[in-house]
Amino acid sequence: MYGIVDCDNCYVSCEKVFRPDLEGKCVVVLSNNDGCVVARSNEAKALGIKEGTPYFQLAQQFPNQKIAVFSSNYELYGELTARVVSIISQEAPRYFRYSIDECFVYLDGMENIDLQKWGENLHKRIKKSVGMPVSIGLAPNKTLAKIASKLAKKFKEYKHCCIIDEDYKRIAALKWLPIEDVWGIGRRYAEKLHSLGCRTAFDFAEHHKDWVRGTFNNINIVRTWQELNGEDCVPNEELAKKKSICTSRSFNGMVGDFETLRTHIANYASRCAEKLRKQDTVASIVGVFLSTNPFREDLLQYWNFQETRLLTPTNSATPIVQAATDVLRAIYRKDYLYKRGGVIVTGISPSSPIQQDLFDMNAEQIEKFKKLDKVIDRINRCYGSETIVIGSQQYTQKDGRGKADVFANAIKHDFKSKNPTTRWSDIIRLK
Repeated sequence: MYGIVDCDNCYVSCEKVFRPDLEGKCVVVLSNNDGCVVARSNEAKALGIKEGTPYFQLAQQFPNQKIAVFSSNYELYGELTARVVSIISQEAPRYFRYSIDECFVYLDGMENIDLQKWGENLHKRIKKSVGMPVSIGLAPNKTLAKIASKLAKKFKEYKHCCIIDEDYKRIAALKWLPIEDVWGIGRRYAEKLHSLGCRTAFDFAEHHKDWVRGTFNNINIVRTWQELNGEDCVPNEELAKKKSICTSRSFNGMVGDFETLRTHIANYASRCAEKLRKQDTVASIVGVFLSTNPFREDLLQYWNFQETRLLTPTNSATPIVQAATDVLRAIYRKDYLYKRGGVIVTGISPSSPIQQDLFDMNAEQIEKFKKLDKVIDRINRCYGSETIVIGSQQYTQKDGRGKADVFANAIKHDFKSKNPTTRWSDIIRLK
């Protein structure tokens, strides 16, 4: 039996933990640079606010409505959801964190336990200990568990935990779920299935396996079909570690000079290195892309992507940032104004053993980078993200008082909440 624990309206729920006055209010969270809506409270959804709505259109579309707006605060979201995962680890025999707001659980050896009651109690404990509401789906495979969690989220009768453990429940769930909402069915495949007459998950599951193979020629789509029909065939190891990691952002305004771009790319590369270390892997390929604003037809347009191979696979920030800077230098063109950039690391493998290159870093240098990264990670974990960064990550723009602002222009977050659980400067003061 598998389960998935899904945080309800995750970003919004995180903001509400320290703002109980927002309960029952219309709340939205914006994307990077306060661009558009990426998370909504149930009240915001009921009001008609759509995901992806540009921030500047909110006042135009809902002129007489009070809407609480927040910038994305990933430091807060990551810390609170880590607390949720910590509780899950104590209640489930095995677990795997699938995303920032979802965690798979493997319920081996719990055949004689009332799983409905187990799920309801887990929801209560997380809500009481962390303040986060969750929905729990249980089923014989991961795809059906995802569907069960959607039902638990949608219908209060399930008391935050839905179990699909009988075939009639599976069929009813598949008839209820639109095909585009099935885990593993992307937009492109959903459009094709719609054109073939498949409107629901049940329509798709009713087709023969040979039809699925011949129509799509894609092993992942075939596996999704198998799981909808009750089989357990999505390997656990395919969920375990990312095969590529990308960090990208739209810039706060248009950027044309190389030094500002270099600092952005250095930050993205350092973030990729941090993600590699978190999953205990290394990368052998570093890629960088740049693009102008395609909506500004009055400006020259340019897009480019290049990558380079590292002689020795690594997860250390310094060599990955250096490689990204070298690639940026190769693709940068000075006559353009850029709106977006990013870093992609691939060729990911376990962090040990590492095959060293004869002409690259020696064992002593590798160990030095490891120690440096370990210290930086520990300090940033204790005192807040980016308390310490490498030199190439520092912006040199002056703030309004004439002082150097290390992260000026890095990202726009005019409505960012505080981080009372990770920064001493933001700790809650009781009156």
